[in-house]
Amino acid sequence: MRRRQFLLGLAASGLALKAAGAVAAESFPFTLSDEDWRRRLSSDQYAVLRQEATERPFSSPLNAIKTSGLFHCAGCDNTLYSSATKFDSGTGWPSFWAPVPGAIANRTDYLLVYPRTEVHCANCGGHLGHVFDDGPPPTGKRHCINGVALQFKPGPVT
Repeated sequence: MRRRQFLLGLAASGLALKAAGAVAAESFPFTLSDEDWRRRLSSDQYAVLRQEATERPFSSPLNAIKTSGLFHCAGCDNTLYSSATKFDSGTGWPSFWAPVPGAIANRTDYLLVYPRTEVHCANCGGHLGHVFDDGPPPTGKRHCINGVALQFKPGPVT
């Protein structure tokens, strides 16, 4: 078996396990039925927040936001990130070096075979993106977040 086939098989098995419910279900304070999520969210928001898709890089208008304000979960309006922690990572997705305390939940995903830290809204469990160890000081973290999963509300930040 060639290496590529092996890796694709591993990735597919991870997707199958997740689809089959083999990944432990988590509970969150804000919950809706799948039907209600579909009504509440646009198709792109649903794909990212509820199915863990990734938007195309450089497609989010939130990349260009340089105004003071807060970034909220597009699914439940939970405050997630402050503009004070936003930076231009050059990756094509809104990036932050730290979340609002208590706003996110992490878990490890193996969909690309190697482990990555997945970022979810702590309130509704919506998939936001991933966190990497190549960000700026003071944390050294890069929260690479899908813009479609966020709503920006301009205003002062504390």
